[in-house]
Amino acid sequence: MNEYRIAVFASGEGTNFQSLVDAAARGELGGASVELLICDKPAAPAVARAQKAGIACHTFRPKEYPSREDYERELVALLEQKSIDLIVLAGYMRLLSSIMVDAYAGKIINIHPSLLPAFPGKDAVGQALTYGVKVSGVTVHFVDGGMDTGAIIAQRVVEVDDHDTAESLSAVIQSVERQLYPEVVGKLAQGKIQLNGRKVISLL
Repeated sequence: MNEYRIAVFASGEGTNFQSLVDAAARGELGGASVELLICDKPAAPAVARAQKAGIACHTFRPKEYPSREDYERELVALLEQKSIDLIVLAGYMRLLSSIMVDAYAGKIINIHPSLLPAFPGKDAVGQALTYGVKVSGVTVHFVDGGMDTGAIIAQRVVEVDDHDTAESLSAVIQSVERQLYPEVVGKLAQGKIQLNGRKVISLL
């Protein structure tokens, strides 16, 4: 069986990146290996995490390129060079253009801190609290170029306490993310997830 190689895109702390690295080290990522971190903020803590783990890291500054398409062409070439099978967005704060989405159709996933399609976009936790929901959660979905609009792979529910703040609810959601994301990546690596239009089938 060929090795299943993933690249993680991150912009910040890199906690979900770390959860994937740790799961791979424990042999809990379905045989997948974390081969590359791509980060649009060279000083982000995620970069230090990659360096500590001995994982290749490519950083770039979007403002140094004429357009999003220009730097994405460069990234696609790098991903192809590394024989990447799956792109995992983990706190990557940029929408992908058709350059990336078309090149890796059905091979890009994202994690979002709400039960999509509710509360897409930025500050999903704040949106949920403002709306007054009693449950929120986590969604892992394929990326289709829209704002959190891709086919849903997996969801986990988190109860919202009456006294929750954005910080307290975010902390609970993030702990669930760190469990769910490696599970989904592991299933993808083992061919246990199939995409058919908007329907995602999870095999045993």
